[in-house]
Amino acid sequence: MNDGKTCFFIGNRHTPSDIRAQLAETVEKHITEYGVTTFTVGHYGGFDSMAREVLREAKTRHEYIKLYLLAPYALTQKRDIPEGFNGSFYPEGLEKVPLRYAIVQANRYMVQNSDYLITYCHHIGNTRNIVEYAQRREKKGLIRVTLL
Repeated sequence: MNDGKTCFFIGNRHTPSDIRAQLAETVEKHITEYGVTTFTVGHYGGFDSMAREVLREAKTRHEYIKLYLLAPYALTQKRDIPEGFNGSFYPEGLEKVPLRYAIVQANRYMVQNSDYLITYCHHIGNTRNIVEYAQRREKKGLIRVTLL
């Protein structure tokens, strides 16, 4: 996707709208202080929707950033690319994964191949499992995790 620093988002489907300002501040900090130029976000649930909105707004101030939609079902489902986004991203090797595991495997791939993760995770489930995996990678210096 890009040679610059990358950031991925993952969060709970039911994310309260009152974290939006904190999310916007966090995205701005990742751009201006950490040098992130490429962001990838999914398209399921409240957190992803909020992140897409915040990213589109950030791109109006930082036109050089690249925005990608994670597309774990790209081989079977057509998704429109949100306005302001540069395209979609289908992780390498995902075509070998059964469909019911595609999103989990795609999220895991993104954690393995991103410099930063921004997350809102307050429930048990696959999101929590991916965040805990990212936190174990963070202890090894492989990713930096921001919990909202």
